[in-house]
Amino acid sequence: MLSAIRRFAQSWAAKVLMALLAISFVGWGINRTGVSRVAGDQVIKAGSRTITSPEFRREYDNYKKRIEEQSGQRVTPELAEQNHLDSAVLNGLATKEAFAELLWRIGIRPSDKLILAQIEKIPAFFDPISGRFDKKTFQRRLADNGMTPKMLDASIRDDMAVQHLGVALQNGFSVPRAYGALAAVFALESRDLTYFTINPESVPQPPTPTDAQLTAFINENKAQLSLPEMRLFTLAPFSPAAVQAAVQAAPIDPATLKKRFDFKKDTLSKPETRTVVQIPVKDQAAAATVIARLGKGEAPAAIAKSIGVDAVDFTDKPQSAIADRKVGDAAFKMTPGQVQAVQGDLGLSVVKVVAVTPGQEMTLEQARPMLEAEIRKEMLAQKVYDQTQAYEDAHQGGMSVADAATKAGVKPTQLGPLSASGVNAQGQQLQGFPPKILQDVFALPPGGESDVTELGDGNYYVVKVDKVVPAHVPPLDEIRPLVTRVWVQREVAKAMEAKGAALTARLQKGETFDAVAASGGYKVAHVAGLTRQSAQSRQDIPREALGRAFGSKPGEVWSISAGSGLIVGRIDNVQMTPDENAARIAETGRSAVAQDLFREMVEAGEGYARAKLKVSVDPERARAAAGFEPEEKGKGKPKTPEKKG
Repeated sequence: MLSAIRRFAQSWAAKVLMALLAISFVGWGINRTGVSRVAGDQVIKAGSRTITSPEFRREYDNYKKRIEEQSGQRVTPELAEQNHLDSAVLNGLATKEAFAELLWRIGIRPSDKLILAQIEKIPAFFDPISGRFDKKTFQRRLADNGMTPKMLDASIRDDMAVQHLGVALQNGFSVPRAYGALAAVFALESRDLTYFTINPESVPQPPTPTDAQLTAFINENKAQLSLPEMRLFTLAPFSPAAVQAAVQAAPIDPATLKKRFDFKKDTLSKPETRTVVQIPVKDQAAAATVIARLGKGEAPAAIAKSIGVDAVDFTDKPQSAIADRKVGDAAFKMTPGQVQAVQGDLGLSVVKVVAVTPGQEMTLEQARPMLEAEIRKEMLAQKVYDQTQAYEDAHQGGMSVADAATKAGVKPTQLGPLSASGVNAQGQQLQGFPPKILQDVFALPPGGESDVTELGDGNYYVVKVDKVVPAHVPPLDEIRPLVTRVWVQREVAKAMEAKGAALTARLQKGETFDAVAASGGYKVAHVAGLTRQSAQSRQDIPREALGRAFGSKPGEVWSISAGSGLIVGRIDNVQMTPDENAARIAETGRSAVAQDLFREMVEAGEGYARAKLKVSVDPERARAAAGFEPEEKGKGKPKTPEKKG
């Protein structure tokens, strides 16, 4: 449907439009090539803007964290490197910086007042007591995330500039109604489909292959049949789960429990809380007036407003929540409903105690389950640590990995042969096995041993490489059933293709579908009035046939693989079916085309920004900042800048 749009885009009018809009959009993560290396500790340089290694690392970590939150899985360094996360961040950040620099140059610059107002709306910077923007909270939150006020200001300023320009342009952007009409014609077009299926059972089955044929097949497919390097290894795991039963059965020393309770008693107990209203006053006369008005039942907020101040409410708060220490001391000595003037460290105030919620002191019996769980968790960690120390002593004394582990109370296990990805010789994936252990196994030489290595969550392990099986193609006798099955499937597929070609040729010469299908004993299916909308609910028609049905010319005979069979089909009687929903579909289609065209313009704008500013990046420095090893010599070299146009 966009072919008509693209033809329009090649006209002189469209080129003028694209030139005006080319600088209007920005994206994140577009993979642009054609860059040059920058000097110094600069991963990216776009005009006056530079991104250093620490800044790139922060952006990389944030990007990886977002992926982990969206997928619900941890992105390991190995997985990140395999999927080139460093390149994604590098190209996306270069595009973002290039466009922001271009907006700055052409004068789109949000004001300082607008930026400050935006920052003061961010809830993360609010004081939890007053519910207002707090400068100290602002600075602390930024420091926790490795940012400075200047960095936040620049980030918000760039985002607002892009957002304001993009929204302004997109709000007035639409495509001609004719495009929507084309979309409706496209959606409501109907076709008659005729087809039959050639099944594997309908062609002669090949004879049992000879050893020579299977050997030739293996030689033709060495890459697919080769087994990767595999290793057998001994694993000695030091796991809290293995000693949990023994630790759970062990008694807890009452003195240890009592000592921990005494240490944590204050934090476990719930303090008394009060609802208090504080109204600042200038002097004792004003205080007397406020006390009198409160006694008459007037609302504290109204009284405070009438004298030009704000009432401070502490709702169900402990004494530590009241900033003025003297006010807090007095409020927590008053009775519910009592009102009095208090001279605090920060000035004179009228204080009213609205309600009192008594505190609750935690007892040892109440805290016992939680404290015992904490103590047993520490006992588990200590038990595992003791096992690792016992293993180290025994191994340094001359014992093998297996014997030293056994002496330490750990059961060693021999695993493998396994590939580096955890696949065994039968092609089965070992489920739930930690990748870090396999990484250590394949990093060791034959016969090599690891040190006691932390795995996480209190787990440790030791591995020893017992045997290395080099990468190789298995002999025929080992894979005969597999190779025979695949060879037979290939020959049957060839026979079906030959059969389909012969029947297709007969159809192209003018024979009817019914006659051609009957000659092979195939059942013909006729589907009339098939539309793109109705096709979605036709589960009885193979997806492959539906896809080809809407990609063929009227009268064209075709064949296509579908599952284990081959479909021969033809499309006839292509026409537009009148529908009462045509107007709705046209308008919806017009909106969809506008979005597609807008996205293409976005990509054009991004490319323009990078080419205009001649953005330079350093892929090797980006890899290093992301924590990856340098690429092999000759790989990953930066390319020369793209030519504009």
